[in-house]
Amino acid sequence: MNKRGNWNSRIGFILAASGSAVGLGNIWRFPYTAGKNGGAAFLLIYLAAIVVLALPVLLAEAALGRATGRNPVGAFKALAPRGLWKGFGYLGVTAGFMILSYYAVIAGWTLGYFLKALRGEFNALAAAGKDAAVVSQQTFGTFTATPVLQIILLAVFLGLTVYVTSRGVSGGIERWSKLLMPVLLVLLVVLMIRSLTLDGAGVGLKFYLKPDFSRITPSVVIAAMGQAFFSLSLGVGTMITYGSYVRKNENLPASAGWIALCDTIIAITAGFIIFPAVFSQGMDPAGGPGLVFNILPVIFAKIPLGQVFGSLFFLLLAIAALTTTVSLLEVPVAYFIDERGWTRRRAAWITGIFCVIMGIPAALSQGSVGFLSRLPLVNMDFLSLWDLIWGNLVLSIGALFIAVFVGWVWKSSKALMEISRGGGRFRLALFWVIAIRYVAPALILVILLSKIL
Repeated sequence: MNKRGNWNSRIGFILAASGSAVGLGNIWRFPYTAGKNGGAAFLLIYLAAIVVLALPVLLAEAALGRATGRNPVGAFKALAPRGLWKGFGYLGVTAGFMILSYYAVIAGWTLGYFLKALRGEFNALAAAGKDAAVVSQQTFGTFTATPVLQIILLAVFLGLTVYVTSRGVSGGIERWSKLLMPVLLVLLVVLMIRSLTLDGAGVGLKFYLKPDFSRITPSVVIAAMGQAFFSLSLGVGTMITYGSYVRKNENLPASAGWIALCDTIIAITAGFIIFPAVFSQGMDPAGGPGLVFNILPVIFAKIPLGQVFGSLFFLLLAIAALTTTVSLLEVPVAYFIDERGWTRRRAAWITGIFCVIMGIPAALSQGSVGFLSRLPLVNMDFLSLWDLIWGNLVLSIGALFIAVFVGWVWKSSKALMEISRGGGRFRLALFWVIAIRYVAPALILVILLSKIL
């Protein structure tokens, strides 16, 4: 019996991998990034970047995983046993763990705000009038600065993550993805319909769908490429790990295309929820990272049935976050199973416990502990610093070397043999080779340099 496990079905792989990609990056990060970078103009570049940059790297990672049947470390060791390439496998496993440690803090916020909305705590914002946004910001600040609550939410969310992951590939990750992803899609559609029927929603639609090409600048292009890359969970070994569970007779290009399509549809739908709602209340679409937690509670307080729709929205965020945290935990879990011979339950629980411990500084950095809230020298809080290092720099470095490895070391010709297995002739082979060998490394290097300089 294969103790690693496999996906029982193609739809299971697509939903699980889509769930990995569909997280806070799509529903929390995408709208405020689009809002800051011109709305429709940003959207056009983002869609192009998904096709030209993100999809080729996604297919490369999945092929690398399926060809070796191993985690990121094992995959590099199998194909390049000599040399330093396996070091990038270790980097991917470490990055998955470190990103999870602070990502779970933000995921915990979604759980906390779901409970707040359910109890009707946002209803009081309607009485604050013009000061509602300020009161909402103060409420969020008080919430994130409550240390015991933040640690509890972190532990609870990681507990849920460990539970799903410990149940196995088909019995845990695939089973729960088949349940959670349809629920997420239904909630998205319900909230989109409600948002589009608000008075003044048309102004938000115009901002989102009618591009102003004068807004396209180099910084907007880089932001769109970075978001496309971030949204598909590339560069941390997730897709290598998930690809290692794919059966040899599955059509890999078709599955990768469906994953990218699902991810993109959900990101776009999130924009149809956020922008009409924000513009209907005359608020700023460039509200930054606080757009969801600071501004949306004000909107929910003002619209009919706001308590219901507010609860549904933060439940949606929590589900999206869970599908991503499960995939992030699976990367180190697969490493310990493959390379250390651990059982899945042992790997999941030990990794999860250490992740809670590693996540505490991030949980306490939003007002609970002074020096963690503004670190010397870097002049930022611990969570933001960790996101810069692991969620931006290391992620980009990992993806750059995956593209170089697949295109030039493993060789694109060998990768194409794996990609074509189970699906017949790969009609976009030439496009993929050019993208993975030349286009993707160049664009990822631009993204990386923009974050350093």
